[in-house]
Amino acid sequence: MEPPGWFPARAAAPDSRVQTSALLRFVALYALIYGAFGVSSPFMPAFFERRGLTAEQLGVLFGAGTAIRLLSGPLCGRLADRTDAFRGVLAICAALAAVVAMSLLGIAGFPALLAVSLLHSAVLAPITTLADALTLEASAARPAGARFEYGWVRGTGSGVFILGTLLSGQVVAAWGLGSILVLHAVQLALAAGTVLLVPEPERSRPMEGVVQPASTHGVVDLLRIAEFRRVMLVSALVLGSHAMHDTFAVIRWTEAGVSPPMVSVLWSESVAAEVVVFFLIGPSLVKRLGASRVMALAAAAGLLRWVVVASTTSVTALALVQPLHGLTFAALHLACMRVIPAIIPPGLAATAQALYALGAGAATALLMLASGPLYARLGGQAFVVMGLLCAAAMPLALGRRAAH
Repeated sequence: MEPPGWFPARAAAPDSRVQTSALLRFVALYALIYGAFGVSSPFMPAFFERRGLTAEQLGVLFGAGTAIRLLSGPLCGRLADRTDAFRGVLAICAALAAVVAMSLLGIAGFPALLAVSLLHSAVLAPITTLADALTLEASAARPAGARFEYGWVRGTGSGVFILGTLLSGQVVAAWGLGSILVLHAVQLALAAGTVLLVPEPERSRPMEGVVQPASTHGVVDLLRIAEFRRVMLVSALVLGSHAMHDTFAVIRWTEAGVSPPMVSVLWSESVAAEVVVFFLIGPSLVKRLGASRVMALAAAAGLLRWVVVASTTSVTALALVQPLHGLTFAALHLACMRVIPAIIPPGLAATAQALYALGAGAATALLMLASGPLYARLGGQAFVVMGLLCAAAMPLALGRRAAH
């Protein structure tokens, strides 16, 4: 299912210059946002470990950060919707995230690092959701000839994210782990200024991608659907299995002697595979195999990926399995997006998407909390536990009706 805002190609129109101007401004905004994420994501666990945090404390820090993001994203989205100030709320969140990120350089001790990290997660989480809502609103509100494709903008963000991860390794090797927070903060500060230059939506309507409060009755109706519960469980198991990787993969590789530049290459390789699957391979794969088989394929890929990661730190082996992220994340997500609209009752689409996101996010948060004690006790073998979660998801995926 194509996301909202993917408008079909159109012939050149007289106002194509207006389209190009708006497109370039959004491209610049997304480049800064995803560049900021790209330079910080691979090395943030290592940064906190260098500050003296134990494996258990790292699990608490990142698990709690994931949990608070589940709350702050919808809350800030609702605030922007009610005040009709998408740009203002986004600019404030980006500016605050930049300030908080810089403050991490000057503090020490687990309580202080945890508190500031939670604040950073809270103001960082709404940025991509608000940017997507603003982009889709601005494009949809323009005359037909002046619209631009959301996919061009989001694809640019993913590409710059990869460049950011590649750059981060070089920066860490040259100037140390603290330098990534400086780059992260600078780009977020620039994004806060850039967002004020993008066009505001020309008409006010509910933001796409921001879920409105659903009635309890609607939630109960969805949870009574066996197929919906199965999709939620499969996505929670497979997407949640990434928790160990996101928290401890870089630490494990670094301890094994993998250089920071190579860590960046491995991390960006998985993101590149995700982009390729989203744009080129995934839609046709779901169409040919059906959503059930693609979900099972994603689970099988997760099992293989985590067993290999648990078994070796060989750069060659890691480089061969990192592209499986395209299946374990992107293909699974596309398959779920194919199934959910086909099985839910009319009028519950937004609630269904909220529950789907909540299930995967809550599973990831809980597994991040568990990842610290697991890694402390088992070391690299803790990744086998993540593989077992994927193994459990395979029969669940194949047990549901194929969606064609």
